[in-house]
Amino acid sequence: MLVLVAPGQGAQTPGFLTPWLELPGLADRLGSWSEVAGIDLVAYGTTAGADEIRDTAVAQPLLVAAALAAAEALGATPDLLAGHSVGEFAAAALAGVLTPEQALHLVRERAQAMAKAAAVTETGMTAVLGGVAEEVLAGIEKHGLTPANINGAGQIVAGGTLEQLAAFKDDAPARARLIPLSVAGAFHTHHMAPAVESLREAAWNVVPADPGITLLSNSDGQAVATGAEFLQRLVNQVSSPVRWDACMETMAGLGVTKMIELLPGGTLTGLAKRGLRGVQTVALKTPDDLDAARELIK
Repeated sequence: MLVLVAPGQGAQTPGFLTPWLELPGLADRLGSWSEVAGIDLVAYGTTAGADEIRDTAVAQPLLVAAALAAAEALGATPDLLAGHSVGEFAAAALAGVLTPEQALHLVRERAQAMAKAAAVTETGMTAVLGGVAEEVLAGIEKHGLTPANINGAGQIVAGGTLEQLAAFKDDAPARARLIPLSVAGAFHTHHMAPAVESLREAAWNVVPADPGITLLSNSDGQAVATGAEFLQRLVNQVSSPVRWDACMETMAGLGVTKMIELLPGGTLTGLAKRGLRGVQTVALKTPDDLDAARELIK
């Protein structure tokens, strides 16, 4: 059983799209999507610096467009789809719930709303690697933080104010390593509540289709039967924790044997190597990885 997964914010690196523009038609596709996304996807994916593509309003549409372009180049039909955070929009488009244009339009609104919400209070996120999960979660709660991403494989991301994160750092859980993340705010926490309302308004006139491929939700890791429900979950997920651990548990339960991570790959296949042992993985980073992905599918 094959699952295609789409990564979330933070997976982007300067120039990651450059080699992909050599593929026939890909530059034209990104050019047309740029009009919908409201940014120059080609420029940001090739010549922009790390600080420029770290901007939430840039990173989110750039990641979704990159995942969709890589999936088109791959040309595979998976048994299962899932995305991490903003990657859910790419997964929704690949499952037929949204058109690529609808996905990019909503991501544009999402990104701008989240950037605006992040500017209200100085917030951030810290990755917690290792430790005992129960102790890590207790420490997060003790300091008033939110477990914004429960990624499995010994990785939990805490979100909250900078003061809360500083106190958490000084009182770190035993045997855990804390890594501050370079993000604009505490995504998937209550600090993003204003962005939820903005995205809900943007999604009001969107008529989603039911998924044509089994599609997992970040909220609980379960497959969602209707497009309407998945769209509602996409909206609510902005201020709710990402349960990637639950997604991987469902993948294991369904018998996933192969995973291909769409561009820019690496993060989710890394988690799979620890959380889905025995599953064969390929991360799409350059067009050279397409051959390995196609061989895996065979």
